[in-house]
Amino acid sequence: MIYNLGQHNSIFNTFISELRDLEIQRDSMRFRRNLERVGEVLAYELSKKLAYEDTVVRTPLGEKEMSLVKEQPLVASILRAGLPMHHGVLNYFDRADSAFVSAYRKHRNAEDYDIKVEYMACPGIDKRDLIICDPMLATGSSMVMVYKALLLNGTPRSIHVVTAIATQEAIDYVRRHLPDHVQIWVGGIDTELTAQSYIVPGLGDAGDLAYGMKL
Repeated sequence: MIYNLGQHNSIFNTFISELRDLEIQRDSMRFRRNLERVGEVLAYELSKKLAYEDTVVRTPLGEKEMSLVKEQPLVASILRAGLPMHHGVLNYFDRADSAFVSAYRKHRNAEDYDIKVEYMACPGIDKRDLIICDPMLATGSSMVMVYKALLLNGTPRSIHVVTAIATQEAIDYVRRHLPDHVQIWVGGIDTELTAQSYIVPGLGDAGDLAYGMKL
């Protein structure tokens, strides 16, 4: 299932538009906060798809039966760009466990590269609801590589991919290479991908905009 929140009129589109805006991007703190807010909204929406159970809550004046999330998900992020969205998701799933995976492009030339996974810190994920955060889903290859790396720690019950901007090509790739029940939560879908695998119009390099230029 694909859930494109940008298709609907809401304040959410303000956060996406500010992420894209060349002038607003100059404020790295605001860029990080907008990625965080996107993560918060997507976390709220995907929470509707989790399992719930009835729980009795005691108040100072009595008791109230409420339906609460049965089990906290596991939130995984692709370093470094995924960190602000990761914090946004954790703001809503504040008792969730976390996993971190380092993935990067190793270029042979401007248009030819491999995806390398070098580092992973992850608890057990067997039979858990897994959320993977990455703000840009350009080709989908990094997401698939990271998912395969996470499988070393178990097989999740459900998979939620959380991203700010994606291409249709990346969505199709992820759907082909991840299990059929994967759910993709996205803020906007762009149509163009350059020869260097950058999204157009996109928003640029999310990691650089959030944390500064890298060598």
